[in-house]
Amino acid sequence: MSVGGRVASGLSKLKKKHFRVKHQKVKLFRASEPLLSVFMWGVNHTINELSHVNIPVMLLPDDFKAHSKLKVDYHLFNKENMPSHFKFKEYCPLVFRNLRERFGIDDLDYKESLTRSQPLPVDSPGKSGARFYQSYDRLFIIKSLTSEEVERMHSFLKDYHPYIVERHGKTLLPEYLAMYRLTVDGVEHYFVVMRNVFSNHLRTHRKFDLKGSTVDREASDKEKEKDLPTLKDNDFVKEGMKIYIGEEAKEKLIETLNADVGFLTKLHLMDYSLLLGVHDVARAEEERAAYQEEDNQLEDDEDSSGSGVDQRWGGNAGASGGITTPPDSPRTLVREASLHDGCIIPELDIYAIPSSDCT
Repeated sequence: MSVGGRVASGLSKLKKKHFRVKHQKVKLFRASEPLLSVFMWGVNHTINELSHVNIPVMLLPDDFKAHSKLKVDYHLFNKENMPSHFKFKEYCPLVFRNLRERFGIDDLDYKESLTRSQPLPVDSPGKSGARFYQSYDRLFIIKSLTSEEVERMHSFLKDYHPYIVERHGKTLLPEYLAMYRLTVDGVEHYFVVMRNVFSNHLRTHRKFDLKGSTVDREASDKEKEKDLPTLKDNDFVKEGMKIYIGEEAKEKLIETLNADVGFLTKLHLMDYSLLLGVHDVARAEEERAAYQEEDNQLEDDEDSSGSGVDQRWGGNAGASGGITTPPDSPRTLVREASLHDGCIIPELDIYAIPSSDCT
């Protein structure tokens, strides 16, 4: 009995000593404006919820009318980043999930791109007044819509989805991936998410919006002052631009353009254009050489400065006297961005057409 008593006593002490209260971890979505925090929260929530819904054998007409929505009252929780009250609505969740699948986009990757860090605003060349954002990894574009445009998207989706199925996802039309409504402070905001046309790792040096017309098709002086202006048809002609691609790539491009234009013509849609980006390989090599030279100079400065750099970064030199690279070192990011040496990555650069082989 005495042994048993000692064991029981030992267990009691052990439990008391090691007991910890565990709280469920809640993912926080920090952004520079409440609307973006709500957007990130909503994408995370809806993708998580959708992962528990079985994939249907086929989409039904009601799926093109369906939506999921919820109202959130957080009160004082995370009030520095999130509004106390907001609503989030996802349109046609099963239809857009099917589209993402056909475009080869995994839902977890989609969620990661849009929620790991806040979307960043990008310049809009259009006259619609729409706001544009891009995901932190530049894979996706988020565009604001009006309520009228949301209605038109619903109508368009009924024709767009069968066309994407027919084309096996091969199209130059925008890849529509999701559509949401956010209500913050009583104001409704509508957004559509699309794949970014341009590469997320190859710099776009020239950009053209082409309609095949010369009437009022020249970029304004104000537009041309931008670092990357959106030029138009007359600018393209004046610069003597010529795009050289292989014969096989040309045939595929023309076939896809003809199919897409035929689809738009069938729907009596006229206001569309071809967005063309040009990556200048020679210029990119010069930029990489300049980055490398700057990188080497930084390393030389670090070697000569000794432990002073360690103190600035808050790190400690190793046993050999080396300097610990800080977690957010911009030099590391430069090296990572240069790993592919300017080559096209087919899985990411689905719109890219090389002017010459990149091996």
